[in-house]
Amino acid sequence: CKSLTELNFEIISTGGTAKTLQKAGIPVIEIDAYTGFPEMLDGRVKTLHPKIHAGILAMREKRDHLETIATHGIDLIDMVVVNLYPFKETIKNPEVTLEQAIEQIDIGGPTMIRAAAKNYKDVCVVTDPGDYDLIIEQLKENGDISKDFKYKLAVKVFKHTADYDGAIVQFLSARDLDNNVSEWPETISFQYNLKQSLRYGENPHQKAAFYGENDASEFSLVNAKQYQGKELSFNNIVDTEAAYRLISEFRDKPTLAFIKHTNPCGIATGETISEAFFKAKEVDPVSAFGGIVASNRVIDLETAKGIKEMFLEVVIAPGYEQDALELLSSKKNLRVLELPLPEKHTGFDIKRVEGGILLQDWDDELFDEEKLKVVSKREPTEEEKEALYFAWKIVKHVKSNAVVFANKDRALGIGAGQMSRVDSVKIAVEKSNFDLNGAVLASDAFFPFRDNIDEAHKVGITAVIQPGGSIRDQEVIDAVDEYNMAMIFTGMRHFKH
Repeated sequence: CKSLTELNFEIISTGGTAKTLQKAGIPVIEIDAYTGFPEMLDGRVKTLHPKIHAGILAMREKRDHLETIATHGIDLIDMVVVNLYPFKETIKNPEVTLEQAIEQIDIGGPTMIRAAAKNYKDVCVVTDPGDYDLIIEQLKENGDISKDFKYKLAVKVFKHTADYDGAIVQFLSARDLDNNVSEWPETISFQYNLKQSLRYGENPHQKAAFYGENDASEFSLVNAKQYQGKELSFNNIVDTEAAYRLISEFRDKPTLAFIKHTNPCGIATGETISEAFFKAKEVDPVSAFGGIVASNRVIDLETAKGIKEMFLEVVIAPGYEQDALELLSSKKNLRVLELPLPEKHTGFDIKRVEGGILLQDWDDELFDEEKLKVVSKREPTEEEKEALYFAWKIVKHVKSNAVVFANKDRALGIGAGQMSRVDSVKIAVEKSNFDLNGAVLASDAFFPFRDNIDEAHKVGITAVIQPGGSIRDQEVIDAVDEYNMAMIFTGMRHFKH
């Protein structure tokens, strides 16, 4: 406002804002002095007046418009600057009442900015403080705002009001008059902004683009910092998201994972992240070729040396040592991303079907401690328990039907995406490069037959973790006891389609 005043703009403002400007020594015309009507109804009515809206909507190239407003003593308004009432910020409070939320529904603000956006050729409309400096810069350099920029600002208005109204209807449609909240709103709205056009989609004949939510969190891949490499492709984004969700399960120890086509093909923990890297690489180095690497610790120089020796598409981590970045810079096409580990995933998991969407909570849980139950005669040893919980975190992120062999610090074999669970067991055996004697097995859903246990016993598996819930659970438990294995039921499955 100081800059606008220096550029000879006259400022008309409503009560609260006018007082703030006056306190700062900025000349301002109060809205009621301009319209000749007082602000009324506790401030609900102040800008809804012909002197405001005719001043905004008058088209400068139409003589009759100009003659009409002159006849009625109305001044042209060349710029509308509005920050809407903070409805979205208000409803973030879980204790907010229906009445409190409704009072934060702006009426005059959206009306003014929509009017200004409709008349964008003549009126500059500003809803984003991030644009203030650009506007002042254009005014100082050119004495006006370019038509192209005015148009972009107008488009931004309609995006802004669509998002604003979407939040309102979503909030209100999930409540009754007593503020009782339903599990799902009657109407749900999402707004996404184009982040980048992609070279192609899942396959070269498919067109694709990457859009980000308006309010994407700092933990979102949309906001990842890219240090180097080619633009992310469609498949890079899908795989990197899967990689970071997997690595986010592991907090206590340095852990690193290799992912290929959204499935882990190697994951390990170590005393250092470089130790974890080389252990994870040994799990399935053939599948790791051309994959994604995700780390839950800062990438150091030693780890970067290992990465440099491989062909990989993407590296993602919460940070990098400077010498590691310098070394990786020699691999020009390698995409190097930085993103903090999320504490909890926000929003919904959305799947698209023709003509609709499926919504669900993110699968953020691991198991329910109260439902965790040893069902075998033999209790698992402490080392087996550690290995079982490690394997359970991994199998949650493997495509169903999923089976993972592991010890306490490394995956040893992974069977993913098979129509038959026993085939997943066999593939996990086939893919393993290790002696599986003493290893454990995790399955994302229950075993329907004992044949899975028979196959696992053949290679030396000593303990199993699975959800339970099959009509043949007892048959499977009997097989485990027959082989003196240990088995835990989690009571929670982790299908991943």
